[in-house]
Amino acid sequence: MTAWREFEAAEPEFAGRVRTLFDAHKHKTIATLRADGSPRISGIETVIADGELTFGSMPNARKGADLARDPRLALHSATVDPVEGAEAAWPGEAKISGRAVPADGGGFRVDIAEVVHTHLNAAATLLVVEWWTPAGGLRKVERE
Repeated sequence: MTAWREFEAAEPEFAGRVRTLFDAHKHKTIATLRADGSPRISGIETVIADGELTFGSMPNARKGADLARDPRLALHSATVDPVEGAEAAWPGEAKISGRAVPADGGGFRVDIAEVVHTHLNAAATLLVVEWWTPAGGLRKVERE
């Protein structure tokens, strides 16, 4: 299992940028899988504390039932549009994929499989995609 603390220890600067994006807004989005395998998108609130990325689910919520059946998930930070003329200042967006693990006292913690930060380069001419996995470490590509 890869907890937030392990990701943060491996790539502290990258983890700090991702955490800033996740902490910037209260509401995020989670993708789960329905019983028939189709995707479900739901609103979610997450917390990073004590080295763990966690979230709750209300009793009888569909996302909780989805995760009990198939723990795979994707989390997406809230996003804002780049400001025209100041695109280079756009902080980008962050995504985390992995598996939900039931936590003590209810809710879930995330076993992290991949963390992604998508943003623009300093000149706002290229899209920069940085991603980290436990096996592959931190990688980066730039696209026009």
